[in-house]
Amino acid sequence: MATVTVEINGRPYAVGCADGQEERVRILAKQFDGHVRQVAGEVGHVGDIRLFLMAGLLLADELHEARLAVPGSEPAAASAGDGVAEALNAVAARLEKIAQGL
Repeated sequence: MATVTVEINGRPYAVGCADGQEERVRILAKQFDGHVRQVAGEVGHVGDIRLFLMAGLLLADELHEARLAVPGSEPAAASAGDGVAEALNAVAARLEKIAQGL
């Protein structure tokens, strides 16, 4: 398992990923960072956890809209949404631990 350090909203985060997926994680983190910075620009500084949650919801909304645009993809969207929700819950729990340590 590889570890990649990404920067989100000016802060470094170490992220574990499968070997060979480091560049993909960097690309995804850069996209996520863009959403976080967009939210921060719109609502101001409300704390990293809240910014991350709002950015995650924006991404989930974009994904939902994209899936609705593809005919016949709704059943797959529901099952994939469960995985996204689990991943967001795991990230939120980890962020809570990080925030408590600050």
